[in-house]
Amino acid sequence: MAASTLGSAWGPLRLGVPGLCRRRPPRGLWARARRLSEPVASGRSVAAGSGLGASGTDRYCLELLRKRDYEGYLCSLLLPAESRSSAFALRAFNVELAQIKDSVSEKTIGLMRMQFWKKTVDDIYSDNPPHQPVAIELWKAVRRHNLTKRWLMKIIDEREKNLDDKAYRNIQELENYAENTQSSLLYLTLEILGIKDLHADHAASHIGKAQGIVTCLRATPYHGSRRRVFLPMDICMLHGVSQEDFLRKSQDRNVRDVVYDVASQAHLHLKHARSFHRSVPVKAFPAFLQTVALEDYLKKIQQVDFDLFHPSLQRKNTLLPLSLYIQSRRKRY
Repeated sequence: MAASTLGSAWGPLRLGVPGLCRRRPPRGLWARARRLSEPVASGRSVAAGSGLGASGTDRYCLELLRKRDYEGYLCSLLLPAESRSSAFALRAFNVELAQIKDSVSEKTIGLMRMQFWKKTVDDIYSDNPPHQPVAIELWKAVRRHNLTKRWLMKIIDEREKNLDDKAYRNIQELENYAENTQSSLLYLTLEILGIKDLHADHAASHIGKAQGIVTCLRATPYHGSRRRVFLPMDICMLHGVSQEDFLRKSQDRNVRDVVYDVASQAHLHLKHARSFHRSVPVKAFPAFLQTVALEDYLKKIQQVDFDLFHPSLQRKNTLLPLSLYIQSRRKRY
């Protein structure tokens, strides 16, 4: 049984905020967390609180991120003030690409939108960005931090290939997708922070892969509602599970075993990333705050015995802003 073998396969899960229930946070943390988690009245108020200008392009990126990538929004708020606007632009660029797949009815239209972003990146590096809010903010970030064009293009190319709507053939294919999207995003975030370090890049690679795997798991109920399943086929075949089992929201043991195997791979990547944290520059740690949300999900899925469709997995973690803030203060990932 998946749950019975968890201790030997994963070892004890190290929650990003140990002792949270045993110890009252220092005065002021709760207030800061409430400010982060409250709905934003206007883009101007967020910009002011983030140390950003109040231009329309700033506001557009902030609102897009808050609505479409709330965890990324919170993590970006906790970056150094001089890096936040660029991080918001980068993550808004990622959101724009990510939502293409679900917003088009035909692959051809999706390919046209991807081609727009390829040309946009080329134009950005020619100092001629189109009049599109995310493009303008990304251009500013590229000029400010001399961001590597290759990573931006990798994200576009990988998301373009992913328009095919096919399940991953194996876990390695899912990891490659995560490396070229989520890890590339982290490499660029490190550049925004001014970090050029091999160990930090190594950590970013593993954390990005963990992010991609967890995202695939978290999105399975949503994809299932649209008659799609993207979990690795090799692991499904190993346990004798069909795509129809996931579409029926089966709670059979073999279905949970598939989820356990996939989640274990994400946990392994987090463990690898942390195994050399002493070699990673402390200045790089803010780029890796998303490990808090990743570990929170892995802990929750363990608690429900790897039932991917359990209602508790669909609820927003109201303590996430506080957990992220405490993690940022502890200088760890």
